[in-house]
Amino acid sequence: MKKAIIIGATSGIGKGLAKLLSDNNYVVGITGRRTELLEKLKSEKPNSYFIKTFDITDIKIAVEKLDELKTELGGLDLLIISSGTGDLNDNLDFEIEKRTIDTNVLGFTCIANWAFNLFEKQKFGHLVAISSVGGLRGSRQAPSYNATKAFQINYLEALRQKATKLKQPIFVTDIRPGFVDTDMAKGEGQFWVATVDKATRQIFGAINGKKKIVYVTKRWRLIATILKRIPRPIYDRM
Repeated sequence: MKKAIIIGATSGIGKGLAKLLSDNNYVVGITGRRTELLEKLKSEKPNSYFIKTFDITDIKIAVEKLDELKTELGGLDLLIISSGTGDLNDNLDFEIEKRTIDTNVLGFTCIANWAFNLFEKQKFGHLVAISSVGGLRGSRQAPSYNATKAFQINYLEALRQKATKLKQPIFVTDIRPGFVDTDMAKGEGQFWVATVDKATRQIFGAINGKKKIVYVTKRWRLIATILKRIPRPIYDRM
């Protein structure tokens, strides 16, 4: 069986992917901050899941738990980073900005580093991360969220460059969702809101296809194209 770790498997896309992987010949290490939710998921298929509880902002503990989880799984083929945070912050509350940066930049980088270094050492592996269409431009409503997602997009691109230079079967996939029906979907004017089931099925297909960049759902590629082409003077007034 293949071995996978999902960072952030207590709800939403991470939980959906854990179920999908376990149904497709994977044994899965599931992580998150809420032990009771991980235990509930494990109870559905006790032989398919291994649990580690930690917060990715606690970098030292995160690395220790990942090392333990890899050993318990007996190796690692795939790591998915589905842990993130973001809130609307029109008033620029610094605590919201800091919490977002701690999770989406520091925690994300710690996990991505750990995974890529492992894959480089073993000469194979697949790193998948859930970034966001929001990372393509700034947002007056959620400044740190969009900015941290831009960091993730660029960081993943850098890791793909490194993987190409290594000339080993190491793959890096950037998943850029639009609106998905999870707790992360905030704000008014949402459209093309995908169910978690539809989003996870498309992500699973991208994983199997070793895709580099994937928009979820696929129609969000159109929005991405439009966003990138809006002239800055116009975008500044939006």
